[in-house]
Amino acid sequence: MTPYPKSFSHIGLSVPDLDAAVKFYSETLGFYLIMPPTEITEDDSDIGRMCTDVFGEGWGSLRIAHMSTSDRIGIEIFEFKGNRAPADKLDYRTTGLFHFCIQDPDVEGLTKKIVAAGGKQRMPVREYFPDEKPYRMVYVEDPFGIVFEIYSHGYELTYSAGAYEH
Repeated sequence: MTPYPKSFSHIGLSVPDLDAAVKFYSETLGFYLIMPPTEITEDDSDIGRMCTDVFGEGWGSLRIAHMSTSDRIGIEIFEFKGNRAPADKLDYRTTGLFHFCIQDPDVEGLTKKIVAAGGKQRMPVREYFPDEKPYRMVYVEDPFGIVFEIYSHGYELTYSAGAYEH
């Protein structure tokens, strides 16, 4: 059987302050809050056992909230006791996730909102294909140091040939 493309469901983020993260992601990026911050403890409940399966014994407790983008991609935000920022906020040489990307036609305006909300702009806004397409991008950080990217146009349009004709 030939493999087929799967859809993307959600991404999990670890933050030091869940309430502040929910505020940032809802007020700055417009994500929907679909499950408010909730305490989960290491116990024999279904969710407690599931977390122990994932984190191993001794994780204790955590707080979690679920959010969603306009295109139904979930943002699962965790607050673990002892949360710490990595030494290198963009550890691109370590295997694993090093950024995610959201899309907004107003890259510059959203970048200003992110900075005003305590985030950081990591680079100037750049055009991907300046002589071919009016597509822009920028790398930013949320107030907790999580690096992400903003595209002005969709991923498929950005990288496909002939996606923009003058």
